[in-house]
Amino acid sequence: MELWDCIIIGGGPAGLNAAVVLGRCRRKVLIFDTRQYRNQYSHGMHNYLTRDDILPGDFLKICHEEILKYGVDRIFQKVTHARKNEEGQFVVRTEDGTLHQSKKLVVATGLIDNVPEIPGFREFYGKSVHHCPYCDGWEVRDKNVGIYARNKEGWELALALKGWTDKVTLYTDGKYKVKPHQQEQLEANGIEVVFTPIAKLEGSDGQVQEVVFKNGDRRPCEALFFVNGYTQHCNLYETFGCEVSKKGVVITNRFQQTSTPGLYVAGDADRDMHFVVVAAAEGAKAGVMINKELQKEITERNNAAYQALQQVQESTG
Repeated sequence: MELWDCIIIGGGPAGLNAAVVLGRCRRKVLIFDTRQYRNQYSHGMHNYLTRDDILPGDFLKICHEEILKYGVDRIFQKVTHARKNEEGQFVVRTEDGTLHQSKKLVVATGLIDNVPEIPGFREFYGKSVHHCPYCDGWEVRDKNVGIYARNKEGWELALALKGWTDKVTLYTDGKYKVKPHQQEQLEANGIEVVFTPIAKLEGSDGQVQEVVFKNGDRRPCEALFFVNGYTQHCNLYETFGCEVSKKGVVITNRFQQTSTPGLYVAGDADRDMHFVVVAAAEGAKAGVMINKELQKEITERNNAAYQALQQVQESTG
């Protein structure tokens, strides 16, 4: 079995940037990519200098051209299992049963948004239904904006969106979880809370136009943000017993290292700041630290061999 310097699981910005750094360091890198990306339905990326409004697919095309230039290998399959062997090397198995082995491992699989199971949400998701105001708030400025929050608190997001528009409504879809002090802040900022259960969203060509309630009432809505949590795209880190926060996020240090030696987690899979530019930066940090670790191991191995040779020469001298 070929031994790679590093295997990267995840073909998003974190994994790809780690691959570029390591490729430029002349390391043998293999990246696994399922082609399932959190922002694949987005109308454009934002908050990334020189890449504003670029479609995610176009961004990835540029990324792949760059990693191939540095000899990074790709396999478009899902990794179903990962472990460490007796020698301390990582062994991953793909969905077709093939095994691959590496000295270091980066998990950069990202997250999956829990899109509410209400008719219309998935149809408009990424076009006029969003989860991040920093990513899409500018595009909906001064519009009639709603916040959907049934299972999570949405009052903070509602208040935050007042920076982009004065027309903000919080929809709780039948739940009454808004606390008195939250209600007071919402009212003070002119935000109405609608508790009526929602039946569906209506609109056309990717543009939501109305929130339709189960009692037959309707409300105009030009954009909707939702707070419904997210799940890890994969749970490979659980195999290694990594430390996890109360939010279910893998704990890493500032170099993206986990509590398991040689295992790194980068991108949305490890942080609450879910920007493409932040994920890419985390991938770069992981790449630099992995290269340093690899070089240190080579140096120590060569030094040990040199010392052993010196002892032999002295004993036979």
